[in-house]
Amino acid sequence: MSDNIQKVTVLSKTTWTPNLFSFTVSRPDSFKFTAGQFVRLGVNPSQLQYYKQQSEVSENVNDETINAALNEDVFRAYSIVSSPFDEVLEFFSIVIPDGAFTSQLQHLQVGDELLLNTMPFGFLTLARYQKPLPKDLWLLATGTGLAPFLSMLQDLKTWEDYEHIVLAYSARSTDELAYVEKIERLQEDFGSLVDNPATLIFIPIVTRESIEGALTERLPKLLLDGTLQERAGIELDTDSTHVMLCGNPDMVEDTKETLKSLGLVMNRRGEGNIAVENYW
Repeated sequence: MSDNIQKVTVLSKTTWTPNLFSFTVSRPDSFKFTAGQFVRLGVNPSQLQYYKQQSEVSENVNDETINAALNEDVFRAYSIVSSPFDEVLEFFSIVIPDGAFTSQLQHLQVGDELLLNTMPFGFLTLARYQKPLPKDLWLLATGTGLAPFLSMLQDLKTWEDYEHIVLAYSARSTDELAYVEKIERLQEDFGSLVDNPATLIFIPIVTRESIEGALTERLPKLLLDGTLQERAGIELDTDSTHVMLCGNPDMVEDTKETLKSLGLVMNRRGEGNIAVENYW
């Protein structure tokens, strides 16, 4: 096993919908990361309690071909939900029915062991913004793309550096809007710990249901017609706006192009408004 690979233990699991769940694992003492970064997590299905229990009651699981397929370490990239200062690591996952990783990960139980590559990756971090200086931060997420933004919003420096933070979080249904209670506590739980904190503006978006208080259109349309800006009470300004995108690749691409059409520019070498992460 590589020096960068360490075993971690599953401490808790939260099921949001049949296809969405979160889980926490133990954190190696030496592991450090920056809010917004991702890591590679590994699972060996044959070591999960679920399959050990199945093998006790089903002759099929003892088939050599099936066992060979299950007895492999499979790694995937996962953004970290938790704060860089938390004692545990939290992750937010979607179940892809035929996915080699998530179709196994859905069977996680407390006490299971996963593999963590302790080398963090990614540049979807607030440190990338050198110009314009921080004033208004827009975090635009769909689905599990919420994860890196939750990490940022549990870092006190985020609250210190900005005046306004807009979190627009889009899902297909109300059930898929995970972490809403946590989001609604962020201002009090973290903003209250710093002098002159940013004001958090949370904008839920549900595209396949009509829900009171939630917008219903896709992010590009909401930006183009100004609905999102109106709800936030803030305009997009090339001289004061930082925008981060994370989630469905089609959303990221379409929203990026929409923002560019509105005059914002990609962040390169520390300058510019728009930052995205492409690890899907």
